[in-house]
Amino acid sequence: MGRNPCFSFFLLFTIIFQVAAGDHHPVIGSQREALEIVIGDGGDTPALPHEYEDCAPPPPPPELCTPPPPPPCLPPNIERDYNATQKFKEAIKTDPKGVTKSWNRADRNVCNFEGFTCAERPDTGVLSVAAANFNGYNLGGPNFQLKDFLDQLLDLSIFHANSNNFAGILPNEIGTQNLNFLFELDLSNNKYTGGFPISVLSATNLTFLDIRYNSFSGPVPGEVFNLDLDVLLLNNNQFSQQLPDNIGSTPALYLTFANNYFTGPIPSSIGSAKYLREVLFLNNNFTGCLPYEIGFLNESTLLDVSRNNLTGPIPHSFACLAKIQILNLASNEFYGPVPEMVCKLPYLQNLSLSGNYFTQVGPVCRKLIELKTLDVSNNCILDLPNQKSAKMCKEFFSEREKCPNEKSLTIVPCMENYRSTMTMFDQKPTFVAATPPISYDALSPRNSFRF
Repeated sequence: MGRNPCFSFFLLFTIIFQVAAGDHHPVIGSQREALEIVIGDGGDTPALPHEYEDCAPPPPPPELCTPPPPPPCLPPNIERDYNATQKFKEAIKTDPKGVTKSWNRADRNVCNFEGFTCAERPDTGVLSVAAANFNGYNLGGPNFQLKDFLDQLLDLSIFHANSNNFAGILPNEIGTQNLNFLFELDLSNNKYTGGFPISVLSATNLTFLDIRYNSFSGPVPGEVFNLDLDVLLLNNNQFSQQLPDNIGSTPALYLTFANNYFTGPIPSSIGSAKYLREVLFLNNNFTGCLPYEIGFLNESTLLDVSRNNLTGPIPHSFACLAKIQILNLASNEFYGPVPEMVCKLPYLQNLSLSGNYFTQVGPVCRKLIELKTLDVSNNCILDLPNQKSAKMCKEFFSEREKCPNEKSLTIVPCMENYRSTMTMFDQKPTFVAATPPISYDALSPRNSFRF
């Protein structure tokens, strides 16, 4: 009996299905063993092809670089000053010289920033910002103020900011209670307006105050002359009204009131400013006669009252200005004879009396004219060239203003210190050479005043 082919096919199919549908673990186990042979430690390492047998092994991986140590901690005052500079930097929108590029966050040490100088506090020895010099930087921005910057540099001694664009109101906190070490403040040639910055009056340790070339207006308070200043520069503003009567209280060496709108007489107390070396009253609206007390300024080397409305004779006390080098009375309404004693002053280099109504010069003064030390052009000395017309002189003297205390103008306060007035002028000088004046430097806006 022959085999049934359908039965044979069915039996073969059944066997294949049972194998396919059976337990798969032995297969998986075999695969895992194979993987271990390839990537694990079990099994033999397969032989390299013949062409790679002589190759060197790969180099070991490079060692990782040791990370740099963290930057040393900055002194707390430097950290404080750094934060103040960063906040201030955000307000700066104009920086034509790029000075703030060095004020970066990578170097938090403000001592390395352009414009800043650090030093140790004299009382604690802690390092902090001692000086900020922004002269000529022309920094600016909208509503560009010093508030929240200057008053945050608590150990600041010197702040110079000539020729920038600061405006607004000076912070009240710049006083001694907050900035105990502030000695020099220069805000010249900026954009300040309004009245005199009263907040500086509380900075009682100031020795240098320069607010020239702004647009401050109104009166100057008398308290400023009680500050222990060496230098007070107020020129080229819009100050007006009379100077305070206590101007002589100042211990200043240098005073500049030039190019404002001051009125009234020059206070007689000026004679009490015994340390005064140079003073500029020029180009204002001062009136009246010069006080004889000016003759007490025996340390002064420069007195300039030119381009005002002053009148009267030259006080004879001017003969006591033993160290005077430059005496400028030009472009006023002074009159009378030029005192010969004034022309004998031993260090006189420039005596400018032009544009007045002087009527007479003696032989000593004429000698100075020849030496071009004395200028009396445009006066009423009719025997000299380049004078006013006789008619103009006659009109002036018919209406001239008399000084209320004319007798005082003949006082020579230094006479009692000498046997005669001539001894003072005939003796040899007791000091070697004249020093050039420096106050005229303050009449240029971008000049930094140095003394």
